Amino acid sequence: MNSQNEMNLSFDAKSINEGFARSAVAAFILPLDPTIVELSDIKTAVSEAVTNCIVHAYGYSEGTIYINVKIQDNSRVIIRIRDKGCGIENVKKAMEPLYTTGGEERAGLGFAVMQSFMDRVRVRSAQGKGTTVTMEKAIIRRASPDRA
Repeated sequence: MNSQNEMNLSFDAKSINEGFARSAVAAFILPLDPTIVELSDIKTAVSEAVTNCIVHAYGYSEGTIYINVKIQDNSRVIIRIRDKGCGIENVKKAMEPLYTTGGEERAGLGFAVMQSFMDRVRVRSAQGKGTTVTMEKAIIRRASPDRA
């Protein structure tokens, strides 16, 4: 598929920037005319991925989060959220619901939430080098009077 539009964004791995990240991604995909549910799903998945970077990759210390969003010709949105943090030792284990390395205050549901809201979620990670989470979602085009 050909890319119709693309955005790159980087920002400090701070909790105060989580809302900015989800809003920026949501604003970028608005031309696709997503439903409220589609938009909410994407914003929630982005929040979870960004929070994972802040909490797990960088342990609330300094770092940068990188987001790349592509809109393909078929109205498929591809979102890559990347960090250069500690990496994940065992990706398969980390993706199990309720598994967390973040202590008692973390629920261990981040990847499960991402998977439930997106059509596809892939995770690549290398210890000491960082993690890339790639999420995909098709935005369903609805017939409307102005599109007919």
